[in-house]
Amino acid sequence: MMGKVYLVGAGPGDPDLITVKGVKVLQQSDVILYDRLVNTELLAHVSEKADLIYCGKGPNQHSFTQEAINDLLYQFTSEGKVVSRLKGGDPFIFGRGGEEAAFLRANGIAFEIVPGITSGSAAPAYAGIPLTHRDYSSSVTFISGVNKSIEQTEKYWQHLAQGMDTLCIYMGVKNLPLICEKLIRYGRNADTPVALVHCGTTEQQQTVTGTLANIVGKASTVKNPAMIIIGEVVRLREQLHWFEQLSVEKDFPVPAVIG
Repeated sequence: MMGKVYLVGAGPGDPDLITVKGVKVLQQSDVILYDRLVNTELLAHVSEKADLIYCGKGPNQHSFTQEAINDLLYQFTSEGKVVSRLKGGDPFIFGRGGEEAAFLRANGIAFEIVPGITSGSAAPAYAGIPLTHRDYSSSVTFISGVNKSIEQTEKYWQHLAQGMDTLCIYMGVKNLPLICEKLIRYGRNADTPVALVHCGTTEQQQTVTGTLANIVGKASTVKNPAMIIIGEVVRLREQLHWFEQLSVEKDFPVPAVIG
């Protein structure tokens, strides 16, 4: 009998933010293939008999190619095993979950998707930035900061600069200067507020705020992983930030704030 694969969202970093179903799936799995941004505290939910295989992909550094990961999924399910493919955030939001699900379907392998909380919503929430607000934003766009369109069409940038209230950009730290320059060139006000949230929802969280005109200089020390939030909703952080206070109450290091 063929086994089964669960594509599981591990959440944005705080291990308490995985779903109940995600925990149940980990407990019943024979094999866990987990990614770089997964909080390894979640592996405490796994059976002692389960095999743990790290499949992380960093910038220009892959422990396994996507093809090799697909081969592992096929191999273990051919042995009748239940496999959890544990991904940071949500598997269907910039997590290659769609690609892996397509491979599984093409090879007749049963699978389920277990959604997770994506960093695009969680990191701003922990920084005190609501993505929508009746007075500021009625639209949100999730963007990959490394997609080909970043360097391409005028139409693409006009759409982002003029058509959306709030922009949430994943994997965009390296391209931050280009992103800011393009948005200003195609119509976004240079005074538009911007926030970068590094390691959101964790004790290492660092938040830097500024504008399209000055955020590049202010965030020069911020490294990946970080979410970039662009839009008027960033102004609400000044009154809604809460995670820093919670850090004081729990007596762990206060997240860094630059702005």
